[in-house]
Amino acid sequence: MVATSGPEPHGRPTSTPTHSGPTRGRPGGVLQRMDKGQIQRVIAVGSGKGGVGKSSVTALLAAELRRQGHTVGILDADITGPSIPKLLGMHGPLRDAGEGIEPATSRSGIPVVSSQFMVEDEQAPVIWRGPLVTRLITQFFGGVHWGPLDYLLIDMPPGTSDVPLTVFQTIPIDGMVFVLTPQDLAALIVKKAMNMARDLHVALLGVVENMSWIVCPHCGERIPLFGPGTVERVGQEYGIPVLARLPLAPAISELADAGRVDEFQSPELKALAEALVRKVDEVTKGSSTVL
Repeated sequence: MVATSGPEPHGRPTSTPTHSGPTRGRPGGVLQRMDKGQIQRVIAVGSGKGGVGKSSVTALLAAELRRQGHTVGILDADITGPSIPKLLGMHGPLRDAGEGIEPATSRSGIPVVSSQFMVEDEQAPVIWRGPLVTRLITQFFGGVHWGPLDYLLIDMPPGTSDVPLTVFQTIPIDGMVFVLTPQDLAALIVKKAMNMARDLHVALLGVVENMSWIVCPHCGERIPLFGPGTVERVGQEYGIPVLARLPLAPAISELADAGRVDEFQSPELKALAEALVRKVDEVTKGSSTVL
């Protein structure tokens, strides 16, 4: 899909701030954040770089939160590299039923919006300039009939440019989770995303180390395939908790390829969802200091 401009978003994003007074974000400026509607908590999931399993963690976390009794949706903000539909075995198109765009729903009951639903060929690239991409992001939040949700997870794209800036400045995010792998390079890049979020006064909820270890199929020993990791050091540096360490599990890859990653379950994933719920509640109740 190639476009340099496009029609105005369908739906009804509003310019009404979510609270009185200047909104958090650009120093010295007043930002217009959209209203949450019936969404209770909005959580961004980012990494600063690709290849660390951020989208997989987003999908797995959404599925686990749902298993624990929460209503959860996913906004796939990685417009030019959407992964969520493939992970959950979903296809478009999206439709507008009069109350806004209706999200597609996974087999496990997770509503999702993604640019992948807007192309007929799943291998077709979305070649859009920044302004159109950022306009679509606001439409995906404010112009979608999400209905009542306990949590909306936003699968953030890599980098620190237009799309993350649009999300931070226009969507009322309650906090952000950061995903990295054990390598020093992943830690270096995720810190860029963390610094961007901190500079824009978005709460840093915690870090997740993905691909932390692999289990030997013969003896059951945990092998730190990529070394001892840096997640503890990153968490301490920013004063935030390590929410979880997740394994590099062949079963995740097999289920992801089959579009059924939401079927994967593990004690670590269950603990991640529980830790996130506690941390979000703590932050939104004002008992945690935003860096």
